[in-house]
Amino acid sequence: MALTQNPHKRKPNSLIHSKSPYLLQHAYNPVDWYPWSEEAFEKAKKEDKPIFLSIGYSTCHWCHVMQKESFEDEEVAALLKESFIAVKVDREERPDIDHIYMTVCQSMTGHGGWPLTVFLTPDKKPFFVGTYFPKHSKHGRPGMMDLLSVIQEKWQTERPNLEIIGQRAITSLQKEVASRSDEELRAEVLREGYQWLRNQFDKNYGGFGHAPKFPTPHNLSFLLRYWKYGRSEEALAMVEKTLQSMHAGGIYDHLGYGFSRYSTDDRWLVPHFEKMLYDNALLAIAYLECYQATGNDFYAQVARDIFSYVLRDMTDREGGFYSAEDADSEGVEGKFYVWTPQEIKAALGEEMGTLFCQYYDVTEKGNFEGQSILNRIKGREQAFCPPYGEEEWRDKLFAAQQKLWVLREKRVHPYKDDKILTSWNGMVIAALAMGARILQDEQYLVAAEKSFHFIWKHLRNDQGRLLARYRDGEAAHLAYLDDYAYLINASLELYHTSKKAEYLQKTIALQKAQTALFWDQEEGGFFFYGRDGESLPVRPKQIYDGATPSGNAVSALNLLRLARLTGDSAWEDQGMELLNAFSAQISAYPAGHCYSLMALFFAFTPNNEVVIVADKNLEEAQESLKDLEQQFLPETVFLYRFAGPDYKAIEEMAPFVRDMKTVDHHLTFYVCRDFACQQPTTNLDDVKASLEAH
Repeated sequence: MALTQNPHKRKPNSLIHSKSPYLLQHAYNPVDWYPWSEEAFEKAKKEDKPIFLSIGYSTCHWCHVMQKESFEDEEVAALLKESFIAVKVDREERPDIDHIYMTVCQSMTGHGGWPLTVFLTPDKKPFFVGTYFPKHSKHGRPGMMDLLSVIQEKWQTERPNLEIIGQRAITSLQKEVASRSDEELRAEVLREGYQWLRNQFDKNYGGFGHAPKFPTPHNLSFLLRYWKYGRSEEALAMVEKTLQSMHAGGIYDHLGYGFSRYSTDDRWLVPHFEKMLYDNALLAIAYLECYQATGNDFYAQVARDIFSYVLRDMTDREGGFYSAEDADSEGVEGKFYVWTPQEIKAALGEEMGTLFCQYYDVTEKGNFEGQSILNRIKGREQAFCPPYGEEEWRDKLFAAQQKLWVLREKRVHPYKDDKILTSWNGMVIAALAMGARILQDEQYLVAAEKSFHFIWKHLRNDQGRLLARYRDGEAAHLAYLDDYAYLINASLELYHTSKKAEYLQKTIALQKAQTALFWDQEEGGFFFYGRDGESLPVRPKQIYDGATPSGNAVSALNLLRLARLTGDSAWEDQGMELLNAFSAQISAYPAGHCYSLMALFFAFTPNNEVVIVADKNLEEAQESLKDLEQQFLPETVFLYRFAGPDYKAIEEMAPFVRDMKTVDHHLTFYVCRDFACQQPTTNLDDVKASLEAH
């Protein structure tokens, strides 16, 4: 979808000055939109009108539908202009605003989603919320025309009641933020979280619960740790079943790689076709960790393919990563991705085309609105016997995939949201750094470092304060908790892979800044936006994992890892205070807090700290460490003290390494476990065996 469509040559509204792709998509609507601004709220007060707040994002299918049905409609626009001040918010640029009003929506209606539709008093208090509304009422769903008329009437006749509703909603949120549990979390919540996932596990197709089915890769990472620490072999089986089934399904792009947002069915067949950067980053991590756990090259290859997609299609030339690709092309959901047998046979010839259709379940009937989404769901259950040897078939299949991908590239592409978000880039940087280390592929480290340095250069203000979004030469919006949390995690992974002290130095600096800006001194935990941010009706604080792990949960693990790396127990104290501040929420529903459970595993499991000391340079030492990088060691941190300019820097950040030197100038390992250090050794096999025996 073009950013600034103007089919009727209309005069643009106030959104035209924005850099947000989502706001620019609405810049030529007949609706008199305003961005979230004091100007809009002052106008509402002056004209004594309620606020019509619409929140969405640029690649949201139902946001496009509502735009076409209502926001491009002159009747709706006229009614909005007469009785409301209309405000548009990009949820990906302003997650603080979105978080507040989405929480209200879920509380009032029992569900949420985008587009999010909220009616506010001029002082930002919500009195009616919903999601998608058609122009006219149908199928029991109220339409925009009716809804606007009813709200307009109630604003005139029942305003005190609406204001009471708004105040109650805000008071309820404020109480939730202020609530704190003083109970320490028990190790038992780990088992309870596992049991819930086990009970909800789909034994036929993997994943948890019923349609719509989301990947939730952080759940899989928790299960891998549950398996690793000897709790359950079944946990690993659940992870493998899910990762294999998702890859076989239509949620995976079998030609261009990468995963779509979610599946509309239990089998992972029909996706919601939009591709989000964060999903692919987190899924790459899950596949990489499963490769470490199992040694199965299949998982490594899927991770490589995800990286191929991200580096090919989602990377800015300066190194940042774009946010998302739309589900729609030419106004039709999924049109870019689906095929008919005739198209495939015309491209590949009758023989190979027929085999390809059999392999990927492409039929005359189709599986999506008369056409076919490529998938291998049946192929995982039924033998496929092409008239070729295995290696020859693999080569022919790859050539066919490439030919169809080239053909697909000529189609009209889905719209790409090219804004660069600090938090989502942090996730990709972490995934690529892990990929470089685990897959032994230098190109991933190059890409990860390039992105990190892009953020460091372009997404900080003159005071060094992180910013949240970069697009078209402009960085804007003070960074939120998630931006700091995910960039700190990325910096930790970059340190682990590159062994460069600069990343540990930046990690510490970012963590100190995060604490100064976001830490709740009275109740513990981190607020979602900084003390220097815009004052909203509520300053939210969240531990629950949604599509991505919560910033608080990520921060808890960051703090615990930093404590082990530096020997500074204050970081650990803060991390445990954070988790215990949310103990009531985590204990009530452990499976909704899987990243917090990962942090708890790290805290409750005897940890390994491995200090690696070398008189030789980084390149020589790296070669000796390759085998160690293949092991799945989530409870272990590595500190590197190599000859060169970083030698002294590491000692300053982690004073406990001061007396750790090489033995006879060989690469030397100091393995410390549960606050006790073993004798130094130069035998890498002994170190690997010791860590695996843990």
